[in-house]
Amino acid sequence: MSDAQNAFRDLLHAQRVWDIDLPAFDPATAPGSPVSLFHAWFAEAVAAGQPEPHTMSLATVDEDGLPDVRTLMLHDADGHGWHFATHATSAKGRHLAARPHAALGFYWPAQGRQVRIRGRVTAATPAESQADLHARSTGALASALVGRQSEVLDSYEELVRASEAAWERAASEPDSESRSWTRYVVEPRQVEFFQGDARRRHVRLRYHREAGGAWERELLWP
Repeated sequence: MSDAQNAFRDLLHAQRVWDIDLPAFDPATAPGSPVSLFHAWFAEAVAAGQPEPHTMSLATVDEDGLPDVRTLMLHDADGHGWHFATHATSAKGRHLAARPHAALGFYWPAQGRQVRIRGRVTAATPAESQADLHARSTGALASALVGRQSEVLDSYEELVRASEAAWERAASEPDSESRSWTRYVVEPRQVEFFQGDARRRHVRLRYHREAGGAWERELLWP
């Protein structure tokens, strides 16, 4: 084994996990709706100083049935589900067009918590998608106007030129539209809340939706 590999493994194994006081979580006190618990945990993550608690992993399946994952931002969480947006022409947009199911993952190490969501994905209307875009920052609009997400880039300089033009347009025409920009919602069938424990007695509470739409709750072995 090389010295570089040994150095990496030594560094890896030296990392601590949850070297902090973790909050308690009594699943018996959990609300009947997973989104209500998510709202509470999100607020607690913010209060605990968790950086970027609104970032999440989105897992999709491509046209060949192979998994893919990336990190992006949550736009909302309500009775319909968990919302995000991207270009319909991007890799994840194409995946969702072919196979409209996805999984989301949130990790908030400041409290040793995870939230996992699985469900069907539906796209919003063009009007709703553009309203989502225009509710965001100038930088978000500029990024959307650049477009061409997931396409092969010939050179970084080409990106710089396109980005500069998009920033100018976003600043001068804040109502500009990006036709491929699409808001999606993951309509949950399962939502799991994971509370870490220093003695590895982790609490896992899973909500799953019954055929009639009601939520059932169950504990899982860690």
